[in-house]
Amino acid sequence: MTSRDDFPIQKTDAEWKAILAQKGAEPGAYQVTRQASTERPFTGKYERVWADGSYHCICCGAKLFDAGTKFDAGCGWPSFSLAVPGAIREIQDASHGMVRTETVCAQCGAHLGHVFPDGPAPTGLRYCMNSASLDFHPAPGKPE
Repeated sequence: MTSRDDFPIQKTDAEWKAILAQKGAEPGAYQVTRQASTERPFTGKYERVWADGSYHCICCGAKLFDAGTKFDAGCGWPSFSLAVPGAIREIQDASHGMVRTETVCAQCGAHLGHVFPDGPAPTGLRYCMNSASLDFHPAPGKPE
């Protein structure tokens, strides 16, 4: 995990906890977003959501993904092939005895998940995200 002191949006741990509570974030959202924890596969609330809309950072509200880029990777976490340009920062993660690319919100540094080079064309990327780090916004006039 990287230092979170070089992002435009800065809050204390207490402020992040209060924001997440106010938004009704799922249990474990603080541990996932601020401590780089990972939710168990097939347990996140957005893993099987296919509605039209967009996915935003649960901490700061920045738009991260359009629902049209979501696909079923079968891995147990919401997966996307393309992030909103400039919305995500990638950081080398050498934890747990492997080297991966961690993804964090470019605005607040919230841990989102990891990106892998095994996604569908045309990007070939699989942004494997924790539901606990996301906030889904249905398209106007569309149900969730």
